[in-house]
Amino acid sequence: MTLRPRRGPDGPAGPPTLTDLLAPRLEELVAFRRDVHAHPETAHSEHRTTAKVAEALRAAGLEPRLLPGTGLVCDVGTGPRTVALRADLDALPLADETSSPWCSTVPGVAHACGHDVHTTVVLGAGLVLADLDRAGRLPGRVRLLFQPAEEVTPGGALGVIAAGALDDVERVLAVHCDPHTDVGRVGLRVGAITSAFDQVRVELHGPGGHTSRPHLTADLVFALAKVVTEVPAVLSRRLDPRAGVSLVWGRVNAGGAANAIPRLGVAEGTLRCVRQDAWKDAGDLLAEVVREVVAPYGVDVEVDLKRGVPPVVNEAVSAGLLQGAAEEELGAGSAVPTDQSLGGEDFAWYLQHVAGAMARLGTRTPGGATHDLHRGDFQADERAVAVGARLLAAASLAGLRLPLDPA
Repeated sequence: MTLRPRRGPDGPAGPPTLTDLLAPRLEELVAFRRDVHAHPETAHSEHRTTAKVAEALRAAGLEPRLLPGTGLVCDVGTGPRTVALRADLDALPLADETSSPWCSTVPGVAHACGHDVHTTVVLGAGLVLADLDRAGRLPGRVRLLFQPAEEVTPGGALGVIAAGALDDVERVLAVHCDPHTDVGRVGLRVGAITSAFDQVRVELHGPGGHTSRPHLTADLVFALAKVVTEVPAVLSRRLDPRAGVSLVWGRVNAGGAANAIPRLGVAEGTLRCVRQDAWKDAGDLLAEVVREVVAPYGVDVEVDLKRGVPPVVNEAVSAGLLQGAAEEELGAGSAVPTDQSLGGEDFAWYLQHVAGAMARLGTRTPGGATHDLHRGDFQADERAVAVGARLLAAASLAGLRLPLDPA
């Protein structure tokens, strides 16, 4: 793309804006998003998606560096400071229940969390920033992080960090689709915007027996029911309620016959904490409480706690960059307050190393339905692609122009 000053009726109108630079690419970006949406890949299997992103970046004259396995990193520009933009590549093991022409072609796999949008947003921002760099208008370096495996714990971010992707990075920015916010708006807050979470698996074992003689065996199903109903209640009294601890079961399984007490019962769920300090202690307490609850019933118990991620804690300056970019690019009132959610996000691992912030990118069509995340009928208003790309490009530029810390 050739950069030339625009001319209005009264003479030069100044250099092209981000909107000007993005406009010729929008059709291509929407097509890219639809292609990724139609070919979703689960965690650590994002080979096609990685190749497609790399192909688009190389076509723009950039030099992406492939990460071990899947994912890639790509620098745009050079300079004394670096701002990173992060996208996640993986899809969910859910069936696509939409009827769009670009619905998933992979049975049982769908981009039901909007990672195809995130990927396209960061790609679009990177292409626009590359245009600015060629015109001598990029005052530093922007590193594009296309990360695998956000949907599994403890998250692909750890591998990206281990590969050195944060070397020399001053701050990192990201967006996440928000189907409860209208397209054209972004949700922001300083401080924690997500919560910590772990995966929990409780196994109960017993000798089994006949349901007519529970006194001669261990009534495993009854004990499992106590775990499911009483452990969350006990945790709510043993931990500070301000910590926002929430234990919710997603799978409970035991037995195969109505008249037989089984030998094995399993409950699986997630333990979520608003506060990181509570998260550090909640796992040990969970195991203690489970054992106390089942002690009267003569069953053996195994508690497996798989550590997930800490909360995403938005740093004030980085959140301010996103807010300023929203007001500048999208208009007054486009940045709206948002609450802390109980969702987990491995973007949190980056913020353990550098400053940064995540914005919630509105994907709901105004007046339309709310298609929630992690559901097969999730749909995003595709205008969010342009909104997100302009937001991250503008925030990157603002970050690169901040005064250098004299320390």
